[in-house]
Amino acid sequence: MANSSNRPLILGVTGASGLIYAVRALKYLLAADYAVELVASKAVYMVWQAEQDIRMPAEPMQQEQFWRSQAGVEVGGKLTCHPWSDVGATIASGSFRTLGMLVMPCSMSTAAKIATGLSSDLLERAADVQLKEGRKLVLVPRETPFSLIHLRNLTALAEAGARIVPAIPAWYHQPQTVEDLVDFVVARALDQLEIDCVPLNRWEGH
Repeated sequence: MANSSNRPLILGVTGASGLIYAVRALKYLLAADYAVELVASKAVYMVWQAEQDIRMPAEPMQQEQFWRSQAGVEVGGKLTCHPWSDVGATIASGSFRTLGMLVMPCSMSTAAKIATGLSSDLLERAADVQLKEGRKLVLVPRETPFSLIHLRNLTALAEAGARIVPAIPAWYHQPQTVEDLVDFVVARALDQLEIDCVPLNRWEGH
């Protein structure tokens, strides 16, 4: 389903393991002609190096090319990348209207800061803005096991209006590849934003 609104979706990427979730989400959003405002936390640079032995560029224009290349969508949609330190960016203000924000994957450090109202970088500030404006905020935590502190922070976020979609795949859609498992989580996360752009064999009953 193509985007019928000119409002962008914010995609926050944190230093949790599992960057493939962000890459696959971006792939489908851009292919469906969505406008995406992407902000990666400082730790993401290290995770790219650790998981893929790839260096993510810091300059926004180069970052846009980098993410498009990783997603395999050179043309389509609109992608704007923001430095994690630019707390004066458009997405830091409630007057900048959006479809909401997806934080995928979401580290427990980021979840804790959002839950307690700390905005030490642009990603956290953008998430805080979604909550204060009553917009949709979807977090995809990728951690196991959860400590009691993690659970309490996620509960506080849910109570504040955020949707929590753990990176837990299903098997009823007959996955054949790692990407199939990832895409299930991506689809369910985007469902919370009423975005249906991921091909998925949904449960239709017995």
